[in-house]
Amino acid sequence: MENEINNEIQSALDYFKASDYEKAADLFIKALDSDKNNPNILNNIGLCYSKLAKDDLAEEYFIKALSFNSKAVQTYINLADVYFRNKKIADAINLLENGVTLMPKEIALKHYLSRFYLEDCRYDLAMDQLFEILDIDGDNLDAYWDLGNIQFELGDYDSAVDNYENVLEKVTNNAVLYYQTAIAYEAADNTDKAISNHLKAISCNENFHPSYKKLGILFMARNDNESAIEYFQDYLNFDLPEDEKKTIKDLILRISK
Repeated sequence: MENEINNEIQSALDYFKASDYEKAADLFIKALDSDKNNPNILNNIGLCYSKLAKDDLAEEYFIKALSFNSKAVQTYINLADVYFRNKKIADAINLLENGVTLMPKEIALKHYLSRFYLEDCRYDLAMDQLFEILDIDGDNLDAYWDLGNIQFELGDYDSAVDNYENVLEKVTNNAVLYYQTAIAYEAADNTDKAISNHLKAISCNENFHPSYKKLGILFMARNDNESAIEYFQDYLNFDLPEDEKKTIKDLILRISK
């Protein structure tokens, strides 16, 4: 009997990996007949229904799974995703708060909760969770990144820069990260650092076109029109909307005089 159940579960997993969620669900349900209180099987059935956008059934099975294993981290995350898809932010927050209460050191749940707080514009609570993550894991780059983004949105540019720089200590080949750090430096009125980070973004990815435009603007602000024109012209080499091209060409013409 046990071998038969294991075979059904393995077949169900194979169908799931092949994106045949209907067959996977059928086999998981068949396996559940012999092990009705198995939280892993219940979670997997919920995942199948979630993939099939049958969210009421997905929610039902995830809740059943948690009733048999209240510390199943991935089930909390799976159910929160269903709530998010259905715009049930309050339900997701309540769920994740319960999970964090049960497992206060579980970083994945705290991070998920912080993002739902952010979705609900509860910035202080979101940052509290991120600071708690860093108390547990001082090298958590995702927490530094999310903190930086929240602080940037709140206008605390110096703190945002500090957190972006914490990420850059470990991640040195990410154009988006250098770009966001440059934007924060620009907002903090540090033009030199902004230019430096845009140049690093281009060094990481020479096709990262937003930094070419920003460099043109920053050099123009410093009255270095020669450098500004150089980067504006580089920017024009990309596939841009016609109205954007016209704007940049007009700008080049104006500062060339």
